[in-house]
Amino acid sequence: MTLALFDFDGTLTTKDSLAEFIKFAVGTPTYYFKLALFSPVFFLYKTKLMDNSYAKELLFRLYFYKINEDAFKTVAQKYGETKINDIIRENIYEKFLQHIKNGDRVIIVSASMRCWLEPFATKHKVELLCTELAFEDKKFTGHFKTKNCHGEEKLLRVKAHLNLDDYDKIYTYGDSSGDDAILAIADVKVKVK
Repeated sequence: MTLALFDFDGTLTTKDSLAEFIKFAVGTPTYYFKLALFSPVFFLYKTKLMDNSYAKELLFRLYFYKINEDAFKTVAQKYGETKINDIIRENIYEKFLQHIKNGDRVIIVSASMRCWLEPFATKHKVELLCTELAFEDKKFTGHFKTKNCHGEEKLLRVKAHLNLDDYDKIYTYGDSSGDDAILAIADVKVKVK
């Protein structure tokens, strides 16, 4: 059996789906205004003085704290169904489709959110391991329900989901240091430039 693991942002896509989703959800002017407010946090993250997961939670809190769950998921579903295709990286997408056609087990392993990746995964009938937001009383809490599916967490999720020894060959597709842990287990690794 063959396993194919695909990162999403920057690998299956040419842009970060998170930034594109926020613009879609709140509008471009609000996106850039709040991004300016976020710049000190972004600086701390970029200089490795702040953890990736914590910075990402703060970003979601800034834009979506206490947003209604149904309203948020409706927007995310619409984005996933109508906008993801605009940022697909064609050459990697072709490899993704070929793995599906070959009958390989295909899993998207992404730090992005289930709410907008699920339409894409469902459409292609592939599995999805990703980050999820926490809602309570139909409001976004400002926290993640799961750990941020980034770096080592990607490999931990894959190992918790399946037995790697069941596969004769493992293909992994990624584009950044956040994918190094899953790229390291691959028989065939494709690092997108």
